[in-house]
Amino acid sequence: MTASPFVRSHALAPYASRPEDSRGRLHAEPESSTRTAFQRDRDRIIHSAAFRRLQYKTQVFVYHEGDNFRTRLTHSLEVSQIARSISRVLGLDEDLAEALALAHDLGHTPFGHAGEDALQEVLADWGGFDHNAQSLRVVTKLERRYPAFDGLNLTWETLEGLVKHNGPLEGALAVRKDRPLPGAITEYAGRHDLEIATFASAEAQVAALADDIAYNNHDIDDGLRAGLFTIRDLADVPLVGPVFQAVARDFPGIDASHQIHEAVRALIGIMVRDLVAETRRRVTELAPDSARAVRHLGQPLVAFSEEMRRNDAALKDFLFANMYRHFTVNRMTSKGRRVVKDLFHLLHAEPECLPPEWSRLADGRGTPKTARVVADYIAGMTDRLALDEHRRLFDMQEKP
Repeated sequence: MTASPFVRSHALAPYASRPEDSRGRLHAEPESSTRTAFQRDRDRIIHSAAFRRLQYKTQVFVYHEGDNFRTRLTHSLEVSQIARSISRVLGLDEDLAEALALAHDLGHTPFGHAGEDALQEVLADWGGFDHNAQSLRVVTKLERRYPAFDGLNLTWETLEGLVKHNGPLEGALAVRKDRPLPGAITEYAGRHDLEIATFASAEAQVAALADDIAYNNHDIDDGLRAGLFTIRDLADVPLVGPVFQAVARDFPGIDASHQIHEAVRALIGIMVRDLVAETRRRVTELAPDSARAVRHLGQPLVAFSEEMRRNDAALKDFLFANMYRHFTVNRMTSKGRRVVKDLFHLLHAEPECLPPEWSRLADGRGTPKTARVVADYIAGMTDRLALDEHRRLFDMQEKP
């Protein structure tokens, strides 16, 4: 590729991805005179319809439950900030890490994991549903903005990171040995080899762990403010309890709102510093000299320390028991599953009820192709649209 004249804001490490060395796009395009290839990827993601719809997609709480809770959009922005900060310290390409952070949830359904579980269940006979594979479908097929191609025509490095940010998908080191590879990934990789048996770039690994840092800590914030658990309930959670106690000691008499914000801020900083220190240790030990070398190390380059991994697992266990399985959250996710299943069964059986631009893509009632078209339609919905569509289709008093 011809290098863009854009000047970097910081020097890159030898193992960083470099836009001038990108493997390019499936459909060749002239390079920009003002932006690198990875900056263009980021900008295309931000301007996509799928990205805008994240504003009304569930993180934990459905959009109408409160204006101050995280949505998929605000979560993605928080992941992006953390990923950029870590990438700058490690000498990685910030723009690639940011693009991956902003795109990582584009394939999520309405109602969070409840919607994904519902689609996985109803699509069991037609290849199932996976939100990472759906993100790939969004950026390679379902976004229709450009006359020359479907999708966003992102670089190889962004697409690779999107499907492999958690690790290899095939081979001895595969992270998903219990499930077959989603059809969307095998289909695309057949046209544009994403080397799915290797690790992704260091930037993709940063984006994946920035996601962990963001949702763990911000779920503490949202869970406390929603009254699902209390600061006292967190006392025995490793790392988290001591940090809240330290804030209370350092700021005697502080109100709960300030204590929560200060503790969450401190926790994010601690986790970021641990990740940077452990990654630097691995860089010294493994000595990767290129982005290609990172892919073939046989283990992640970007990681938490062993102690932080234990702390992270303990926090996830706490949040699972006290937040994600709280009865009020269960009630809402139960409704979400029912809405998604109802929509799928009706539209799969009667695709003529789909909007015209979608019904044209179906090939008849109850077929495998129609099942995937309906899944794409539902997965792209916001919580609000899914609820509105359900009312229009099932409430006899509602205008169609």
